[in-house]
Amino acid sequence: MELLTINNVWMMICTALVFFMHLGFSLLEIGLTRQKNTLNILFKNIFIVTIGLLLYSLVGFNLMYPGDFNGFLGFAGFGLDAPLTTEDTLDLTYNAGYTYWTDFLFQGMFAATAATIVSGAVAERVKIIPFMVFVILYVGLVYPIAGSWKWGGGFLQTLDTPFYDFAGSTLVHSVGGWGALVAVCLLGARIGKFKYGKIQAIPGHNIPLATAGVFILWLGWFGFNGGSVLSADPGVTSLTLVTTCLAAAAGGVVAALVSALRYKNLDLTMFLNGILGGLVGITAGADQMSTMDALIIGAIAGAIIVFAVSLIDRLRLDDPVGAIAVHLVCGIWGTLSVGVFGNLAGGTQFLSQLIGVITYAVFCISTSFIILYVLKKTVGIRVSEREEIEGLDAHENGMDAYPDFRLNDN
Repeated sequence: MELLTINNVWMMICTALVFFMHLGFSLLEIGLTRQKNTLNILFKNIFIVTIGLLLYSLVGFNLMYPGDFNGFLGFAGFGLDAPLTTEDTLDLTYNAGYTYWTDFLFQGMFAATAATIVSGAVAERVKIIPFMVFVILYVGLVYPIAGSWKWGGGFLQTLDTPFYDFAGSTLVHSVGGWGALVAVCLLGARIGKFKYGKIQAIPGHNIPLATAGVFILWLGWFGFNGGSVLSADPGVTSLTLVTTCLAAAAGGVVAALVSALRYKNLDLTMFLNGILGGLVGITAGADQMSTMDALIIGAIAGAIIVFAVSLIDRLRLDDPVGAIAVHLVCGIWGTLSVGVFGNLAGGTQFLSQLIGVITYAVFCISTSFIILYVLKKTVGIRVSEREEIEGLDAHENGMDAYPDFRLNDN
């Protein structure tokens, strides 16, 4: 009982840290975008967390963890139904590391993250109501079905060499990243991003807020990865926290260095995204890596960020916060790195990792395309030119995030 209590308390702390990450995502997004869209972005992020938890309680948790099923799709019923003893008290034999309620809440915090990734990529030009519909379908159905294939004991877990994704480089970050990529393609670029055949920078309005957001995300990742141990095991948990931290540091330093050599300036935003790229990269195998493995994985992720951001721009895809480069590209790298580094390195493991990457790519691209394409052809997914120029805060929300900053004409 005492061990269960210790494990459960640790898992609840990690749950709180993952919840705190949503503040980090919010600050990062508003910091890297323009003032006139601040309130709109915050509204979307709060909606994602609130509706995400409701949907996960109603259908998502039992879709993701359906128990016995055919490995592709299962459903254990609507709502939450905690296992009880014959005395109608909570059955504490549910899991050695945590209770049923803790399990739900920890996993529920993960569920909302996938849609938050999409939010940043489509910022400053997406209609809010169609985006909310997308979130409901993506978080309520797509994410839990995809998660069941690995974490719910589905077919990727039952391969001869099981696909491995410790904390979600693919199951969370790439799932969000694929959705973001499809959304950006269907939405088109912001007005002025690609002008006269050239790529134009659209600076964010508050880089200090973006920096605070990254530090909050880094802190939250201790819960994201540390909680994925699913207990307070001192050996695995402490190793996981160290590899997570080292990969983040290596990703940031290498991204800053490569960016400086390539562009001849010290770009703070590239530094920040390098840190996030390192975190995403280590997430698939944080419990399997040595400290040197973590440094290498993070460093490569940092370099990837610089070239991925540049490639995305050259492809005329407009991602205001670098979400596709960070979460999709580095998510793929982190997933494949499990087959290259750490305890699971080897040809068969790499093949399983590749199968997982391709599986989620096909599923997430097809589902997100169907949802967004239907919305585009029916209600539309992009605001008008006037609304985009004047700002989504005024037209979509009818408010101003910084009313005291406006000049008083009276």
